[in-house]
Amino acid sequence: MKIRTVFVGLAVATFSVIAMAQAPIVIKFSHVVAADTPKGKASVFFANKAAELTKGKAKVEVYANSALYKDKEEMEALQLGAVQMLAPSLAKFGPLGVKEFEAFDFPYIFDDTADLHKITQGPVGASMLAKLEPKGIKGLAFWDNGFKSFSANTPIKTPADLKGKKLRIQSSKVLEEQIRSVGGLPQVMAFSEVYQALQTGVVDGTENPISNLYTQKMHEVQKHLTLTNHGYLGYAVIVNKKFWEGLPADVRGQLEQAMKEATVYANKIAQEENDMALEGVKKSGKTTVYVPSKEEKLAFKKAMAPVHSKMADRVGKDLLQSIYKETGFDPNKL
Repeated sequence: MKIRTVFVGLAVATFSVIAMAQAPIVIKFSHVVAADTPKGKASVFFANKAAELTKGKAKVEVYANSALYKDKEEMEALQLGAVQMLAPSLAKFGPLGVKEFEAFDFPYIFDDTADLHKITQGPVGASMLAKLEPKGIKGLAFWDNGFKSFSANTPIKTPADLKGKKLRIQSSKVLEEQIRSVGGLPQVMAFSEVYQALQTGVVDGTENPISNLYTQKMHEVQKHLTLTNHGYLGYAVIVNKKFWEGLPADVRGQLEQAMKEATVYANKIAQEENDMALEGVKKSGKTTVYVPSKEEKLAFKKAMAPVHSKMADRVGKDLLQSIYKETGFDPNKL
């Protein structure tokens, strides 16, 4: 009986070891926007590609719309290991102490996505991601969303039209200064709270890529949208560093390849999604869309230009100069 018991025990233990070995590595990927945004779709693309390339060894669970954590909480959850992967907006790293990422918030610093990708896909971007590692975070990639435009319930044709308006922004000292440069009142607020704040008049307007405005139905509570394209909103896909480095080398390599392919996909659909969202806003009939003239856009650029000199020390003058060198932007020549 003892021998039989031993064999049964060994069999159960062996089965348990095999079962554990075959269990997939679960990666919780949390984000705060809707599933049908560029980031939402790219997250699902990555999850599917990860399952394919790892042959099921890794399972990425995507949680959209702050299903796990609000945007104020998700970074702490990542650092604690409660969630393994995030794709926060770049402004989120300033409060974490990595202020260099607020360089992406500087108004009109990128003329178009070609200029942007010189940074996000080049050595400057790589050096910025590396600055996250002392915080226990590994940066994997930059994902585009798009360029931001102002919305409000009154027409916006000049910077003066924003004077005295309470405008929702992400937590960023650079963005605060940007809003003040046009006479607005910056209101830091979680993304998930913006629709209700606009609906109830807690804030008067906001700045968003059109895909965010549309998928969050903000256009239903904003009568006017002006395509200023004054700033960029993008994301850094990040993971818990300890978790990432603890993965088997082959799985980590396969996930890196999945991320490369997901990044190409994310950046490809970003503009397409914003274009479709703009058409959706127009067709809704609830928001008047205004395209500023060349002269009107220049007025916004000139009004916001002082932000560059005022906030240069916050992100580092050398970093700003390295970006200017790549993009050709010079705020002093506006």
